[in-house]
Amino acid sequence: MTDRVRPQDCSTMTEVRHAIDELDAAIVAMFGERFRYIEAAARIKDHRDAVRDAARKAQVIDQASHAARQAGVPDGLIPSIYELLVEASIEHELGCFDRHHAENE
Repeated sequence: MTDRVRPQDCSTMTEVRHAIDELDAAIVAMFGERFRYIEAAARIKDHRDAVRDAARKAQVIDQASHAARQAGVPDGLIPSIYELLVEASIEHELGCFDRHHAENE
């Protein structure tokens, strides 16, 4: 990532767009890394029914919501995003679990 102008110091839309593009690339890379951990969980878990864990899902969403409040993210946005992210993660993990365990039978 190159040096980007801080939000409060931006004076042109080019600076704003450049910073947003850099941040989006970093966010997507972090999503990719997060999904590699989901794949590791699928490999580590012994039982398919352990993939969907309602208590863990609630914890993840609550933690993200708290972090969002601390970061000044608009209310309600992160819980919605994380609901989608966690459900997509569960679906990905189920697919990985099935493939991994089919290969090892």
